[in-house]
Amino acid sequence: MTSQTWNPQSYLAAAGFVPVLGQPVVDLLAPQPGETILDLGCGDGTLTARIAGSGARVIGVDGSPEMVAAARARGLDARVMDGHALHLPEQVDAVFSNAALHWMKRDPAAVVAGVVRHLKPGGRFVGEFGGFGNVAAVTTALLAALAKRGIDGIARHPWYFPTADQYARLLEAAGLRVADISLFPRPTPLPQGMAGWLRTFAGPFVDDLGPAEQAAVQADVEALLRPSLCDAQGRWVADYVRLRFVATA
Repeated sequence: MTSQTWNPQSYLAAAGFVPVLGQPVVDLLAPQPGETILDLGCGDGTLTARIAGSGARVIGVDGSPEMVAAARARGLDARVMDGHALHLPEQVDAVFSNAALHWMKRDPAAVVAGVVRHLKPGGRFVGEFGGFGNVAAVTTALLAALAKRGIDGIARHPWYFPTADQYARLLEAAGLRVADISLFPRPTPLPQGMAGWLRTFAGPFVDDLGPAEQAAVQADVEALLRPSLCDAQGRWVADYVRLRFVATA
């Protein structure tokens, strides 16, 4: 399986909806002046900057050097770090995460354990990410297009999409108290269509294929999805399902 790579400019063009739709999670976090908050999977720092605007001190971490560079260009304290192995000198009042935890598939329990290590007593973990059923149609189409070429798409599947019950058990096993957790559908318009979404997010499925084969896979995926995810005006909507939660140490 290839790893996901990120280009901040391309991400903004194709997926600028991510921080926009993440604002309710910032509201749920309710950052306060003087707090120290860790943004886990900060990306280019759009939401990190909004949290900092509350008067909180914010530390952003992300696995992508390119995204961290974009966050630092905003004047933010951003650090390259694997979410499976958090290691900060600071303890924090809260950990925030939007649209990132589903990329930390290798060991979700290690991610939560790292969060717990860094939370002060009574601190909170507030986040949203892809949950069970997220982009199910898109994933099925990708798997079918790869299977047509004799490629095992399951082995390349890069995402962790748990149910609310599964993730609640994971949080509780780490010693957190779950205050609220819910799974909900959120059909999401795609500003650059399905092609832009695939270019931005589906790299692990296709990046080791040649350009012609990548284009053919994309065409097959679009053909499979068009009847269900593209309207008569050519507007694409992704079948997002989100998992949102609040837990306390």
